[in-house]
Amino acid sequence: MTTSPSTPHRLDPAGGCPHADNARLLARGAVAPVVLPGDVPGMAVLGHDALREFLAHPDVAKGAEHFTALREGRIADGWPLKTFATVRGMTTADGADHRRLRSLVSKAFTVRRVADLRPRIETVTEELLDGLGRVAADHGGVADLRRHFAMPLPMGVICELLGVDARYHERLHHLSNEVVATDIGPEAAMAANRELVDVLGAVAAARAKQPGDDLTSALIAAREDDGDRLSAHELIGTLLLMIVAGHETTLNLITNAVRALCTHRDQLDLVRAGRATWADVVEETLRWDSPVSYFPFRYATRDLTLDGTAIPKGTPVLAGYSAAGRDPAVHGPDAGRFDITRASGARHLSLGHGAHYCLGAPLARMEGAIALERLFTRFPGMELTVPDQGLPRHASFVGNSVRELPVRPVP
Repeated sequence: MTTSPSTPHRLDPAGGCPHADNARLLARGAVAPVVLPGDVPGMAVLGHDALREFLAHPDVAKGAEHFTALREGRIADGWPLKTFATVRGMTTADGADHRRLRSLVSKAFTVRRVADLRPRIETVTEELLDGLGRVAADHGGVADLRRHFAMPLPMGVICELLGVDARYHERLHHLSNEVVATDIGPEAAMAANRELVDVLGAVAAARAKQPGDDLTSALIAAREDDGDRLSAHELIGTLLLMIVAGHETTLNLITNAVRALCTHRDQLDLVRAGRATWADVVEETLRWDSPVSYFPFRYATRDLTLDGTAIPKGTPVLAGYSAAGRDPAVHGPDAGRFDITRASGARHLSLGHGAHYCLGAPLARMEGAIALERLFTRFPGMELTVPDQGLPRHASFVGNSVRELPVRPVP
């Protein structure tokens, strides 16, 4: 959609590939006014340097009390982005509250704890690859890699960390999709949120009754101790954030990396020749096709000017990760080219920056590298069965990926 410099960009609730719109917006400036679903005015920070400054700015907050329209009752129940603003947890907390909540969860993501997960991730990966091969054999040689590999790997890992029974996995994935969808109607949005809270409430109740060596049990224990405390709402909100962020982003990362390698065989050859690593593939995918396109929300606590553009106090602001990843001001005139040898590859912001930097970044990186290495070792002739541009996209401008990835896993 073409807009004049003074016209806010209307984000498409149906999602789609963001890169063409991002390029047009970046050509106008690093910060852009946008229109969110329901005609809610907002802003998006798109340029790499501007986003880096914004994410760590002392006058920018995450707490919903800073969202003027929400505070004044002008945001309706069922607004598709409301959960991002109101869920109780790390992503909507500031200052001491944020440090308290983050410290409770961070115990599960220490370097040692993540390293200890490697053997389990490798085992699950091999089991899923066995299953992918069987599905393909039963369906004319074709299988949906997203459904049968890219989704169950991170979902299984995060649910194992949280102590969530396997019977909930599929339903939690479906409900997570509903929560991040931006084209969902009010009634469906409220129903999905209610059911997600109910499911997570059942998980918490089971762990309270029968504690285990898992993060949910540890969070419940912390809530009951005299020291750091989690309220009931914070416990459910933290579980919700962990489930959504703990699998949706890695799911998109793996999916986008496979798409990139299957359509850039020269880059796959570089890895096979030992001229680049699977970690390089992960970093370039994070930059070139960020798993998250526009992440809600941050708010200026006073009127700000960022890169020459005014951001009014209390306006909901989106972090434009997919745009920043292809900002030619930082990544050069070939920013739109997938190149795993790119020197600036590690300079992306797709895992955040500042106090809210992604706590699960080391785990996501490790899952992605293991998944890709094992996948292309087992199926070196892997190919897409639908042209990349023909793949159905996420119905969201938050998540950035495709809804399915039919492949022919060729040994």
